[in-house]
Amino acid sequence: MSKQNRTTPEKVIEVTDLVTHYGTRKILDGMNFAVDRGEIRVIMGGSGSGKSTLLWYILGLYKPTSGQIKVLGEDINQISFNEHLKLKQNIGVSFQSGALFSSMTVGDNVAFPLREFTDLDENTIRIITRMKLEVVNLGGFHKLMPSQLSGGMIKRAALARAIVMDPKLLFFDEPSAGLDPVVASEIDDLILSLRDNMGMSMIVVTHELESAFKIADRITFLDQGKNLLTASVDEVKQSKNKRIMDLLQRRSRHDKLDPDEYLRRLTQENYTLS
Repeated sequence: MSKQNRTTPEKVIEVTDLVTHYGTRKILDGMNFAVDRGEIRVIMGGSGSGKSTLLWYILGLYKPTSGQIKVLGEDINQISFNEHLKLKQNIGVSFQSGALFSSMTVGDNVAFPLREFTDLDENTIRIITRMKLEVVNLGGFHKLMPSQLSGGMIKRAALARAIVMDPKLLFFDEPSAGLDPVVASEIDDLILSLRDNMGMSMIVVTHELESAFKIADRITFLDQGKNLLTASVDEVKQSKNKRIMDLLQRRSRHDKLDPDEYLRRLTQENYTLS
């Protein structure tokens, strides 16, 4: 590898000056964000900071107010529907709830993308499905229904479905949410294994500090729709930024409100939430 390639890694995601709204409310405010190939990028921030919103716009689920989003080299707001559909076959998503089809077995859930987007025969689909279930330590569970799985097993089955097409880019929304510490650690280990053994680039949205510090190559902190900081785990731990310190130490960001100011806010003509 040349020195040029070592110092300028390939970007799998490039977000430039992204502005988004929900109705009249601005959510992302000039967001700039980039992820290198082979990187695990963790996104953190307080509630309402724009974490999940950024994910949905990168996935192309909504059109931004302004700005550019490039995924695997493609400007997702400029390509055709068919080109976007092809691009999405290189992307896997593991949702917070798992989002498994309740009427399908685990095996059929995992096989679903293969049946929808490939012309593979059923025998090949069955073998690939079982291989991916083995990767997430669910070998032999293909005949169970989602209702028969524990929370951790649902997360792993959803992960198997997300990787069944061998995507180049993988998204996780709160992969450890609602899991006990041991199972959460197992999910973290799976994420690291996918990066190391399959070369996947990943974006992980999480509130779990222990998990973030374990898996992240870099962490991006969002605050009020902006990229507050992107840094390594060690740099984050040493940060003197008050907002980041509040998040790491779980301190409330709201100061005690003066009673007179509180009354003024309640009675003013143009009342808005702070």
